[in-house]
Amino acid sequence: MGAHEARADRPGPVGLPFDAVLCDIDGVIRFYDTSEVTRLERAAGLPEGATAAVGYAPENDLPLLLGAITREQWADSIVRGLLPRVSSYEAKALAYAFSTAAFRVDEAVVDLLRQVREHCPLVLVSNATPWLDEDLARLGLTDLAHGVVNSSRVGVAKPDRRIYEIAVERAGVSTDRCLFVDDRQENVDAAVALGMTGVLHRDAADLRTALADVLDRRTG
Repeated sequence: MGAHEARADRPGPVGLPFDAVLCDIDGVIRFYDTSEVTRLERAAGLPEGATAAVGYAPENDLPLLLGAITREQWADSIVRGLLPRVSSYEAKALAYAFSTAAFRVDEAVVDLLRQVREHCPLVLVSNATPWLDEDLARLGLTDLAHGVVNSSRVGVAKPDRRIYEIAVERAGVSTDRCLFVDDRQENVDAAVALGMTGVLHRDAADLRTALADVLDRRTG
């Protein structure tokens, strides 16, 4: 097993409603800066979000998230999807800006997760790219979680039940003792259907509320 594949064999806090936290990355921990993409879209006469609509279309996005294509191949699919609405030059510039967009972390969320990982297993569960490990290293988050389940590494993506089962196995607890946090309702619904407690994430306050039993014990 790799550094992010080790099972988190440690007991959860006694008397709490969950024994492990399974947490999404993008939209919860990490956020992208798409300002350059927006600028290029305006210059090309495209509506804001047009590039994202192409890049995240299932036929373009899912192969990337399953590890079947490279970043370059993904960018090429974005170029094809933008033509002929814009010129080849504009499409390539947009695809490059979108596929290499800078990102930041929500420090408040990271702080909460660092606190909770001291009390129970924390496993990140992400529909992510093959270069996720590099991104986490750039953000200084390599040691944030006890494990990382990356769709492009395991070959299955949320909301498929198999990725949840992999995450539960990595956490080393039973499914019904997992708290699952994600910013997409369909992913939360899939976790709840398997017996987990689900939290639809909107901001750090949501996460603070969900983790209150652990955090209050820590500070109490």
